Amino acid sequence: MRIEAVLHALSDPMRLRVVRELAAAEDELTCSRIELPVSKSTSTHHFRVLRESGIISQTYRGTAKMNGLRRDDLEALFPGLLDSVVAAATRQADRLGEG
Repeated sequence: MRIEAVLHALSDPMRLRVVRELAAAEDELTCSRIELPVSKSTSTHHFRVLRESGIISQTYRGTAKMNGLRRDDLEALFPGLLDSVVAAATRQADRLGEG
């Protein structure tokens, strides 16, 4: 996991939205539970970037692809980064009325 890839993945508003939703969830979520205002292929691209950067893990449960944050791995390598980014993104969304 490289900081450049993590910061690049977090720099996109749609990917940041996915990360915020996963951070707020108590458990893993399927891709379909995270609604993005983009096409399915674009959504797939965003999930791939998040997975390849190391921010999320994806596992299959039956036919469902489950997504979860790799919170422990991120915290071990980049202490406080994920929580800081999620908090800042939440404040921004609230300020802009996108909460």
